[in-house]
Formats: sequence, structure tokens, C-alpha cells
Amino acid sequence: MHCSSPKMVCETKIVADEHDAIPGTKKESMMWSPAASGAALSPAEAKDVRRDAVFIREFERGDQEEVRRIFYEGIMERIPNTAFRGLRQQPKTQFLYALLTVMCFYVTKSVTLTCCAPLILMGARYYYSRKVIHSYLDCALHTDMADIEAYYMKPTGSCFWVAVLDGRVVGIVAAQGREDDNTVELRRMSVDSRYRGKGIAKALGRRVLEFAVRNNYAAVVLGTTAVKLAAHKLYESLGFRRTGRSEDYRLPGMSRSALERLFFQIRYSRYRLQLREE
Repeated sequence: MHCSSPKMVCETKIVADEHDAIPGTKKESMMWSPAASGAALSPAEAKDVRRDAVFIREFERGDQEEVRRIFYEGIMERIPNTAFRGLRQQPKTQFLYALLTVMCFYVTKSVTLTCCAPLILMGARYYYSRKVIHSYLDCALHTDMADIEAYYMKPTGSCFWVAVLDGRVVGIVAAQGREDDNTVELRRMSVDSRYRGKGIAKALGRRVLEFAVRNNYAAVVLGTTAVKLAAHKLYESLGFRRTGRSEDYRLPGMSRSALERLFFQIRYSRYRLQLREE
């Protein structure tokens, strides 16, 4: 299996309404709370804010295991999403599956087999989604996610952050600078499923935007295969605009066999946030 330098495939489930700027610089830790506002808080509310406070800081070597766990679990969630939800984004594939079902009845004249055909097709989609996503995970876990310090912390213009709640890593995001077009790519954003709904993903996204501004990048870009609308709304709420879309994207690790092409399709969207004119 050939595993090239992995493209960012980013998915998150969080959409928040907090709009304050993120303080701090690249080398600082940042404390952010979903309840932050200009209004005074009661003692009970202040206690809740302290309990729910999320620190966003740079990656440390001891975070490696938890970071890989969050990344792995986030990607594994895409297996059913891609197999089933993703089919709604593929009208041509829907038509093809309907045609195959009709052909099944025409050839077999069996109502039972015809009724089973959609179930068989969905089972095949799940199998190939699992196969492809496992191959993608293998690529990612043996490249940048195998040595985060080498890929993100040491190179100039790149960084990796973790969100920490009650001493536990609950979210991750990376920024990778690209000198050829003076942009920074937002990568590997994911939030632990147990801590979603607190606006952590939006805070992580803003950390990348702040990093890009302070390092004089012209724009922030990202690519995503996210199926759920919430992820796309998150990027748009941060100021990103969609610049392109591919209906048949090839993930790292895909073999592109005939059966794989029949039962696995994924939409890839490109986003860009322009920070300044060149």
C-alpha cells in the first residue's frame, strides 16, 4: 500500500456561538471558557465557568497517547457516516444502486432476492468504508501522527495544540505552514466525543487563525471529507469560504479497485480564509 504525505481530512461535531478573540501568542497557553462574556457572573455561574474552563496549549510529548486516541476515535466515527449518510450526497450512486436492484429482479424474478439487494449493497458500502478508512488511519498513524514533534513542533511555521479540561486532553488541532503560497493549513481537528457541545472545536480553530495572523500568513486553508453539516457550519462561522469540491476524492491508502469505486465514494471540500492581500 502506498502512503503519500497525508492530506488534511478534518471533521468536527461542534458548533458554538462564542465570538470573542483568542488572546495569547504561539508559545503561550490560552484559557477559554464557553461561558465567556462581558456580563458579570453570579458565584454559582463563576464556579461552573471554572469547572468547564478549557486550556489550549502546545503539544507536549506526554500528550501523544491521548492525541492518537482522539484522532483514531474521530476517524472511526466516519465509517457509518461515509457508508450511510454519505450516500445522500451521491445521487449518481443512488441511481446505480436502484438500477442494480431492478436488474436483480429482472434476472432472478425473485421478490425475496430483490428485497435483499439494498441490504447487500449497504453491507458492501459499510465493508468498503471500513476497509478504506482503516487504510487511511494506518497511513496517518505512521506519518505525521506517529511523530507530532517532528512534523509540527520543530518546523518553522507549524504547530500542534491540545485542548485540556480538568487535566485531560479533550481536543486537538494542527497548523502546517506552506511557504510556496504563504498559507497555513488547518489540520487534524478533532474533539473527544464525551466533551462535544462546549465550543472546544471553535476555540481550537481560532487558535490556528491567531497563529496564522501572528506569523504573517496570507490565508488559512483546509480540506475536509466531513459528511455532517455541523462541521461545515463551524468552518463558515470561523470565516472560511468554500473554494472547491470534489465528488470522488481519493484518500491516502485507497487502492481504487473496481469494487472500491463502486462501494466507496467521498466528497472533499476545500475552504479558505483570506487574512490579507498579497
